[in-house]
Parts: sequence; C-alpha cells; structure tokens
Amino acid sequence: KQWYQRRVAITAGDYGGLGLSLLEACIVQEEIGFGCTGIATALGGNSLAESPVIIAGSHELKKKYLGRMTEELLVAAYGVTEPSAGSDVASTRTSSRKVGDDYVINGSKMWITNCGHANWFFVFPRSDPDPKCPAAKAFTAFVVDADSPGVTVGRKEWNMGQRASDTRGVTFDEVVVPADNVVGEPGGGFKVAMKCFDKTRPTVGAMSLGLARRALDEATKYSMERKTMGKQIFKHQAVLFMLSDMAMRYELAKLAVWRSCADYDEGRRNTYYASIGKLYGAIAANKNASDSVQVFGGNGYNKDYPVEKLMRDAKIFQIYEGTDQIQKLIIGREHMTKYF
Repeated sequence: KQWYQRRVAITAGDYGGLGLSLLEACIVQEEIGFGCTGIATALGGNSLAESPVIIAGSHELKKKYLGRMTEELLVAAYGVTEPSAGSDVASTRTSSRKVGDDYVINGSKMWITNCGHANWFFVFPRSDPDPKCPAAKAFTAFVVDADSPGVTVGRKEWNMGQRASDTRGVTFDEVVVPADNVVGEPGGGFKVAMKCFDKTRPTVGAMSLGLARRALDEATKYSMERKTMGKQIFKHQAVLFMLSDMAMRYELAKLAVWRSCADYDEGRRNTYYASIGKLYGAIAANKNASDSVQVFGGNGYNKDYPVEKLMRDAKIFQIYEGTDQIQKLIIGREHMTKYF
C-alpha cells in the first residue's frame, strides 16, 4: 500500500502527472481504443517508455524526462524489440560499454512505436558481453535523447493495421550517453524491463477491450438496420447468438483486465492476471472483429464500412507486448507455482 501511494505521489506531485490509478488509466485507454486503437497505441507508447523511468529512475532522471512530458506536447519511445529479439528479450544484441564517465551504445531496434517523433528513447542494450552472464545481470537500461549524435531513425513501416501509430526502426551508432541516464542500477536493466510488463500489459488489454466493444457496437447497430427475409437480422437466432458471444467475450476480458489493475493498484503482484487480461483481451478483439465482419456480410469486407479496419487493427494485439504464446507460458508457470 505504501508503495502504491508513493507511486501515485511521484506521478502526480513531483513531476506534473495526473496520478491516475492503473484502473483509471485503463478506462481511459479503452475509450480511446474504442475510437481507434492506432491512436491508442501511439498515446500508450508514452506510458510504455515512461514506466521504467517511473519504476526505477532516479529523482533527477524523472524530473528531467517525465517533467518535460507534461510541460510540452512530446512523445517518447520504448526501444527494446530488435530484428532478431522480440519475445526472447534476453537475446538482445544492441550493446553498451563504459567509456570514462559515459556509456556508448551500438546496435539497432525495430518495430518501435512513436520512433519517428520521439523526444527520447528508453533503450535496453547488453552491457556484459559474456554470453554466460545471466540475463538478470547482463543488461543496463538507459534514457537516450533522440537528438543525440549517432541516432538514426528509419522509414515508417506500413503495417497491416493500426496505421495511425508511427512504427519504425532506429539505429544507434557510437551514441554517447551520460551515466546519469542509467535507469536503475548498471546491470539491472532486465529486471526493470520485466517489472514494466505488470503495468503495461493491462493497458494493452484495455485497448483491445475498446476494439472488442467497438466491433460489438457496430455489429449490433448494423443488425438492427439490415433486413433479410422480412425482418431485422438480429431477429435471426444465428446472428443473435453471434452478438451474445461477442458480448460475453468483451465482458469476460474486461473482468480479467480490471482484476489485474485492482491487484496492481493495491500493491499486489499482478503478473498472472496481467497476462490473462492481455491474452483474453487479444482473443476477444480478434474474434469480435471477425464476427463483426461476418454480421456485415459482403459489406464488412469493404473499406466503405468500419469493421474491416477493426479486423486489421486487432491482429497486433496477439503479437506486441508479448505474444499470445508468451502469455500462455507465463499463465501456466504462475498457475503451477500454486502447487509448489
């Protein structure tokens, strides 16, 4: 409880934040996601980049980098994923080395949200070149200013969905970073990154809730307008059952996301429910989007109607912030700890 109160005080008082609980933040994210999950992802990218600084950054680092985010219209980016390191975060190849009082970073990151507009990056390179060094001691986390010499941003990637979100690669070529920009302890970056997931996965689950609810809303309204065989199509049992399934998926996913938020806000470890909420939210979003297209019939396959976009936008929820398969591994492992 004391940890939770301190976290709220940090984000609200010292650095200009609103001090929202995780549940309150997720309610906001769901509503934005209802409108467009691409916009929600772009806005959520700020939270993702800021979370490690909130969790492990020094007072000076928080004041410098969190403070500016509330004073100006700026965005930040979370630079962890690499071309060959996604779910397997420990296989990161980007490196950092100590040179005098500074660090020098080399390597590249990929699929980075807000990359083309970021004011600063949270970056996660390997600081111990020994391949036998355990992950918990092998990485150091940094805040890197986007205008630092040696930072090169790549082209905008044209993805299947969520095209309102700016996604790019970024390269770090002999980028000098002061020691004051280390997030947490040197060598402790992996732990910082892992702690963030308990906070960020519920927000991603909340975005998927917005899409799942939007798909249900569009399908319901269309079923009241469209008529076949002399009656509105929701009066056909086959369509009504699809709507009821969509409603159940949304409500059940919301319960899981909200449970993970409640645990986090009360200072309890929420890893188990964070993964359940993220996973089932992704399932609900994808299945609801697909069913919504089905309710629309041929119109649903056409860009003049809104649901084909929902179907394209939904897929990424099963990939970013930990794939469905990674979530199942976490859920299974957390479940088994109850028996040992």
